[in-house]
Amino acid sequence: MSKPLLSEPTKPLAGIKVLDISRVLAGPWCGQMLADMGADVIKVERPGSGDDTRHWGPPWLGGTEESAYYLCANRGKRSVTIDMAKPEGQAVIKQLVAQSDVLIENFKVGGLKRYGLDYASLQALNPKLIYCSITGFGQESPYAHRAGYDFMIQAMGGIMSMTGKPDGEPGGGPVKSGVAFTDIFTGLYASNAVLAALYQRRDSGVGCHIDMALMDVQVGVLANQALNYLTSGNVPQRLGNAHPNIVPYQAFATQDGHIIVAVGNDEQFKRFCSVLSLPGLAEDPRFATNGARVNQRVLLVPQLEAALAQRGTDEWLAAFEAVGVPCGPINTLDRVFDDPHVKARGLRQTLPHAQAGHVDLVANPIRFNGKQMSATTAPPHLGEHTENVLDELGITPEQRTALREAGII
Repeated sequence: MSKPLLSEPTKPLAGIKVLDISRVLAGPWCGQMLADMGADVIKVERPGSGDDTRHWGPPWLGGTEESAYYLCANRGKRSVTIDMAKPEGQAVIKQLVAQSDVLIENFKVGGLKRYGLDYASLQALNPKLIYCSITGFGQESPYAHRAGYDFMIQAMGGIMSMTGKPDGEPGGGPVKSGVAFTDIFTGLYASNAVLAALYQRRDSGVGCHIDMALMDVQVGVLANQALNYLTSGNVPQRLGNAHPNIVPYQAFATQDGHIIVAVGNDEQFKRFCSVLSLPGLAEDPRFATNGARVNQRVLLVPQLEAALAQRGTDEWLAAFEAVGVPCGPINTLDRVFDDPHVKARGLRQTLPHAQAGHVDLVANPIRFNGKQMSATTAPPHLGEHTENVLDELGITPEQRTALREAGII
């Protein structure tokens, strides 16, 4: 079921122009968020090859050379191919900068200076420019010269030390997230920062340089686990699917599969034990409060595991839902996109695609007044909008021909 979409002129960022010269995921994710909100996002790519992720397949969109990876982060944008390594290309980009409100880049620290596309150079050209740099370790760091990749940052930033089964169990060891967790969060933080900078510029009249580091973001989203350490001095350990601060809050095997139980308070625990026909557990002082259950999880959890193994997942789900105990199945993605909630909320979005006919995407989850904020155009094919954008800059057909013959566009 598709949800009504806000039209582009009525979206909150209508009239904002964004130049996205980033690649891969964190930067493009930021740009996609801004496009969803109505900004005109121009994606600048290398002639002939484009964003690296265009080639990160299979799978490919049927009948095209577009990878699923590329499609996940580039809806709503316009693609222009410009060779920024050449002076003529740099001149075109500077023309775009002069008309832009925001620039997003994720080159190595100092990498754009040799092209005259660094913040200092472009701020002099357009003082209102909001320049968002995304790097592995930020502009000022003992690691500033290093490249940063999500997998590496998940390891360095601590999340992998807490994700996975304990070392002593079968299959134990550190595990990364199944998606590029740090890149996605960095894109979200970056888009929030851009929105704040736009708000600030409304009063100040000048832009700013936003310095986003993957490592900073990864540490920033350690949330309760970071505070568990800072508060107690104890280093959190891997608990598999269990929770460090809440019990029972984990996956359990059932007679025919698995179920997630998320008991958030003592009243829910009483109802949970009643369904299990183990009311005595809720009355036992060793387990009556969450703090006690956390301290005695080694004694409690095996009893819960034995009880839950006696019935099937669907039977448990119905019984727990009937009494308000939070629970859920562990869905594969085919079941996710067939879920009644996902269908009702329109999270699978189908848009026209010039080459494939249509493309299925995941919709932006933000809604304004009941309407989705997702962009209304599919991720562009490489250079799809070059002619149109250069025409908007006043570059004549003859000049475009010369640039194309020189390999600049």
